Amino acid sequence: MNAFVHRYELDTSRPTKGQAARDAAVRALGPAVLGWLVLLGVGFLVVGPLNDFPQGNTVEQWFADQRTSTMNTVSEWLGRFGMTEVVIGVTALTVGILWWRTRQWWFALVPALAVSLQSLLFITSSALVGRERPDVEHLDPAPPTSSFPSGHTGAATALWLTMALLAQRISNPVLRRLVTVVCVAIPFIVGISRIYRGMHGPLDVVFGLLNGLLCVVVAWWYLRRDTSGAVRTR
Repeated sequence: MNAFVHRYELDTSRPTKGQAARDAAVRALGPAVLGWLVLLGVGFLVVGPLNDFPQGNTVEQWFADQRTSTMNTVSEWLGRFGMTEVVIGVTALTVGILWWRTRQWWFALVPALAVSLQSLLFITSSALVGRERPDVEHLDPAPPTSSFPSGHTGAATALWLTMALLAQRISNPVLRRLVTVVCVAIPFIVGISRIYRGMHGPLDVVFGLLNGLLCVVVAWWYLRRDTSGAVRTR
């Protein structure tokens, strides 16, 4: 596990742009396509043979019944961690800081790759599946994309789990654990917020999380690194 997390510290050798592009196609895009097929398969199963769960909306309705003006405001602000504008802005800032601090463009690309792959899988699968949003009052304007999978949850997962991996470079153990816990918690908070606000059902959120998680793993793994027998240096 440590070799995976610290792979860009254990091997800092510079790849050519051609090597990086080939690795990204084989080691990131290839697995992402398989994940996309799974998303489509599950989505078509839900809206097709399963008839979108005729007895559904139980969880969504429960959340809707718990709404208060205070929680409406809190959920709106928490959901911003998965908003497109926030995700793009934080990703661009992270890429810039990584490039500046490490001078490793191939490493700095990782957050952008994770977020971009997630977005590609989400937009295309959502458009093809076309699942209706929950039959409860929506607290947010419904975007043109459909309900499955949750884009906000997937984007938050892709960004903030990548940030959790980056946080493992923090030398102070207390700060490292604190930042890791916060970053890991954010995608789940965003997912719950989306259910609370009537924009998604639990299945949408679960597969949004899985979509983002897949993209984090393949983005972090995209470049071949030699970690055999290496000793980590901070």
